[in-house]
Amino acid sequence: MILHSHFIVNSKFSIRRSFEAHPILNILKSSITTLLLHTDNGEDINAHKMFDKMQEPNLKSWNAKIRECCLNNHYKEALSLYRQMQQAGLRPDDYGLPALLKSCAALSTIELGRALHGSVVKEGYESDKSITKALMNLYAKCGALYDSQQLIDEMGMRDPVLWNILMSGFSASKFYLEVTELFYSMHVCEEEPKPNSISIAIVLPVCAQLRALKSGKSIHGYVIKSGLESETLVGNALLSMYAKCGSVWEDSYCLFSQIDTKDVISWNAMIAGYIENGLFLEAFRLFCQMLLAGVGPNCATIATILPVCAFLADWYHGKEIHCYVLRFGLETDVSVCNALMTFYSRIGYMKEAEFIFRNMNSRDLVSWNTVIVGYAMNGLLSNALELFHELLSTGLKPDSITLISLLPVCAQLHNLQEGKKIHEYVLGNFRLCKDTAVGNALVSFYAKCGKLEDASRTFEMIRKRDLISWNTMIAAYAESGQGGKLVESLCDMNNQGIRPDSVTILNVLRVCSFFGVKGVKEAHGYSIRAGLISELTVGNAMIDTYAKCGRLDYALRTFENLPGKNMITGNAMISGYMKHGCEEGAEMIFNQMGERDLTTWNLMVQVYSQSNYIDRALSLFCKLQYQEGMRPDAVSIMSVLPVCAHLASLHLLRQCHGYSIRACFDDVCLEGAMLDVYSKCGSINEAYKLFRTSPRKDLVMFTAMIGGYAMNGMGKEALEVFSKMLELEMKPDHVIMMAILSACSHAGLVDEGWAHFNSMEEIHGIKPTMEHYSCMVDLLARAGRLKDAFSFITNMPFEANANVWGTLLGACKKHHEVELGRLVANRLFDVGGGDIGNYVVLSNIYAAGGRWDGVGEVRRLMKMKEFQKSAGCSWIEVERRRHAFVVGDSSHPQRLIIYSMLRTLDRQIREPIMLLNQC
Repeated sequence: MILHSHFIVNSKFSIRRSFEAHPILNILKSSITTLLLHTDNGEDINAHKMFDKMQEPNLKSWNAKIRECCLNNHYKEALSLYRQMQQAGLRPDDYGLPALLKSCAALSTIELGRALHGSVVKEGYESDKSITKALMNLYAKCGALYDSQQLIDEMGMRDPVLWNILMSGFSASKFYLEVTELFYSMHVCEEEPKPNSISIAIVLPVCAQLRALKSGKSIHGYVIKSGLESETLVGNALLSMYAKCGSVWEDSYCLFSQIDTKDVISWNAMIAGYIENGLFLEAFRLFCQMLLAGVGPNCATIATILPVCAFLADWYHGKEIHCYVLRFGLETDVSVCNALMTFYSRIGYMKEAEFIFRNMNSRDLVSWNTVIVGYAMNGLLSNALELFHELLSTGLKPDSITLISLLPVCAQLHNLQEGKKIHEYVLGNFRLCKDTAVGNALVSFYAKCGKLEDASRTFEMIRKRDLISWNTMIAAYAESGQGGKLVESLCDMNNQGIRPDSVTILNVLRVCSFFGVKGVKEAHGYSIRAGLISELTVGNAMIDTYAKCGRLDYALRTFENLPGKNMITGNAMISGYMKHGCEEGAEMIFNQMGERDLTTWNLMVQVYSQSNYIDRALSLFCKLQYQEGMRPDAVSIMSVLPVCAHLASLHLLRQCHGYSIRACFDDVCLEGAMLDVYSKCGSINEAYKLFRTSPRKDLVMFTAMIGGYAMNGMGKEALEVFSKMLELEMKPDHVIMMAILSACSHAGLVDEGWAHFNSMEEIHGIKPTMEHYSCMVDLLARAGRLKDAFSFITNMPFEANANVWGTLLGACKKHHEVELGRLVANRLFDVGGGDIGNYVVLSNIYAAGGRWDGVGEVRRLMKMKEFQKSAGCSWIEVERRRHAFVVGDSSHPQRLIIYSMLRTLDRQIREPIMLLNQC
């Protein structure tokens, strides 16, 4: 029974049943006592009641009340009582001052703390140890580390507590090196006190932050020599340090096994260590061992293990823990609720996460960030923005995590305005301005929105650029194709002593194809020297880039020398061969691969399809289904569609279309491709039906439909579709304008063709290319306006190519324009028209005009150039079988029946003609 959170909340009976049904919950049930909330001691409660009953509280009662508030963590109330006390003309004594200083430290009100320090000096309490420690704690927690250090130097005390407070302050302010120096001073100086268990617990997390495993082991040696290894606090700190330094198996687990009395913190440290090293299953198993050992999990345990349950095969464990949380009232703990929301967000249950969020009694910033990240992670981008605005309305200030989570959302929505507002907020916050991660997120945001100059300016403003900063900027240049800027950034990065990593190399390879094979070789050489080539992502990208540069020999050599190969490596090699039409090489790699995925098969179908090996493509497509048991995806269908077009097989196309519908492929590109093939197969009605029923019509769909009408001579219908597209405010591109001009040409719509040609630059801002001019020549030539076409070509803004002249030459043949045809042919041969078809057309023009000398001259040129006309070929599909016929080939198995039928047809055709001649 899967229990959703809203169902669990509303049904105690269901909770009880699910609780009894699962072993984890039964174990958790036995440890209920460890999770009960503890009340304040009776003396404090009595003091509170007595103070309320007193009509005129005296100095002692004021101090007692302040101390009670501080002990109960009611720091604001303690400071409020201090102000009332001042108004009553009383001053706190040595009993109340430590509590007030602690309240100032908790609320970071350092100015009031300094004022209290003045009172301490005036009243002569500076020699009081408890007050001194409270002052040290105040300055340390408020980041006034210079004041803390000055205070300890002035007092000259040898109390280890003061040193620990100072080290804790430096650690909280992330001055990790100073912490290690203070610890070393305590250790080596004979006059100073030696580090105790608390000192060890402070310095070991610093070693973990610095990943200083060697220093941590040295401190471990000191712990053993000092006899502190038996203390649970020290053991837990060592556990955490080893785990965070990556030595979870070698040292952390070994130490954990040796701890005689493992408390809940010991288990928590070990579980957290596994999680930090990505060992999620081991962490959950250890959690189960903890329950079996009778150790009751606390809120920290639940908050640590819950998010991990999202990575396990069975998500139900997380829901079981949710039942436990509700059973024992732990949903009041903010950290537990945050962990629950993280779990549900990771498994895509955002309704449950939002339900928990809305029912929280109190929320911290982590709660808001968790749901915002969940929305962004699950594609609910607008919800993430709305929740962010709701966060701002509460008065809470977003932190770096909020902004780093939200900026990619703005980039995906292309919401430049919202992203700029976030940037303004960052500029107004000194701490966020110094945050490198926020700067990196802003650079990435501007780059993805196409604002490269803003990205560059933001990059320059980052104070401490790390490798991610440089990679983000390099990726932006790579995305926009600015190879020169990318190289400059790479040089600057190198000059600043930052070494490129695999991400840098991958971004560099994206633009290497523009610089040629030399750039790829340089990137390849660096990758080998830096040891990055062993990473499969780099090796695969290197193969792909070499192939794009046309150097399949280098790609193959890289492929053969890679230390480890996977399916992606083989696919990259096949893709390279496919791009260069080398089916033999692709076939060789395909046969060598021991493991193949659907991408591999799709690539090979494409290889055979584009190389006109139609039978092999179809055979492979059938094999991947029936022998390999794979289900074709949208790419598979896209790969086989060219085969349908090549065969003009409407039956095969309908099969592909039917499969796509049954498989629920929601792919606009696939629909556009099928529409195009329907048109090429002559079934324009089915093409239009597909176009009409498509819920999402993009530019590709409109282009395919207009192109289909064009090739079937339906110019007016094509223009109607184009008008509908313009009504939808879709901007045409070069390709669709080509389709429109072609439609006008095939339908003889000269005036409409001229109008659309002129509108390209004037209305749509599209500069005509050679292909557009060729379409206009074809339009004029088909209409018989050959002289206008010739004049149009000579007035083109650039030199006409062979295609343009060849179009006009074909029209000269059709309209028997011998002299113009000869002139056009000369121009065609001058620009390098080496197509044998052009010579044949010119020969036919001469023959039609009785210019046999011209025919002989053309034949002589063809012989001299060693041109050979390709044999004609045609085919027909009968009962799902294709029959091909090539000129001069008599290998068809049914050739005798075919030739007999042809002779009969020929005789039947000739008989009426003979009778007509006799009459």
